[in-house]
Amino acid sequence: MTFWNRPQLTLAAMALALGAYPAHAGAVLDRVLAAGTLKVATDANWAPQSFVNSSNELDGFDVDVAKAIGKHLGVKVEFITPGWDIITAGHWAGRWDMHAGSMTPTKKRAEIFDFPAVYYYTPAAVAVHKDSKAKTLADLDGKVVGATSTSTFEAYAKKDLTLDAAGAPPFEYKLNPKEVRSYENSTTAFDDLRLGDGVRLDAVVSSLPSILDAEKAG
Repeated sequence: MTFWNRPQLTLAAMALALGAYPAHAGAVLDRVLAAGTLKVATDANWAPQSFVNSSNELDGFDVDVAKAIGKHLGVKVEFITPGWDIITAGHWAGRWDMHAGSMTPTKKRAEIFDFPAVYYYTPAAVAVHKDSKAKTLADLDGKVVGATSTSTFEAYAKKDLTLDAAGAPPFEYKLNPKEVRSYENSTTAFDDLRLGDGVRLDAVVSSLPSILDAEKAG
């Protein structure tokens, strides 16, 4: 698997559902402290940020961040693993208190979620199969590209991305695919790319850490 680093950045933030509690984050915190448990939603198919390891345990950077928050609050952390599309839809209905999963904060998402803090930046990148003859993004013009559904990477590939959070960097659309295929998670997209150059996909747009992890996995 080969990749190109792109200048577009993803801002990752914690998300709390606004509609779940009348006083928003304050009420969520009160509920967590009263219960002694912080229920955290995260996608189990987003390595290396969050994934199930060889010991069948949730692992990864986002998982560690959530555990650190629980330790700071003095509460236990319980993980729930709904799909990314379910998390981003916002219909949490009190099933979890917080999402830790590298979500990019935008004004549109802020209509549903409260983003208490941006906790890291990561570059986006484009991955191609090792047998691909593509050397530049221009070589992918008119090709089929995969991305996780409702992600900023999918929005970028579809030329429908808005990065309007404070501190968000400027970006340019330099990818012109014929088709953008949406996947439930990046793992499935990478699996399709592994089938061969152009078999199902010509490239995948994702975060650089997830692409490096997929490249390491082979």
